[in-house]
Amino acid sequence: MKRKGFIMTVYPDKHDEYEKRHNEIWPEMVEELNQHGARNYSIFLDKQTNQLFGYIEIENEEKWDKMAKNSINQKWWEFMKPVMKTNSDNSPVSIDLKEVFHMD
Repeated sequence: MKRKGFIMTVYPDKHDEYEKRHNEIWPEMVEELNQHGARNYSIFLDKQTNQLFGYIEIENEEKWDKMAKNSINQKWWEFMKPVMKTNSDNSPVSIDLKEVFHMD
């Protein structure tokens, strides 16, 4: 498994809605995440900066990269667009972080 960390941004007035949508995540979205090798996925919110910190473990980059083209994922991106910063293809604006320390 490969660990990935990333940062996204939620709109200041959409914190509760962002959390609500994830509490009600579609079962088919969870299934696709699993099918694309995602495990141990968490997202944390810093309310002061509106920053979201995501952590996910994936089987491999190639399998994970295919998730972006998945129709369920693209529908999720469209669903989430009103609550967070997104790119022109509706994908979240996301900054990958470099892992500099890990301890089991």
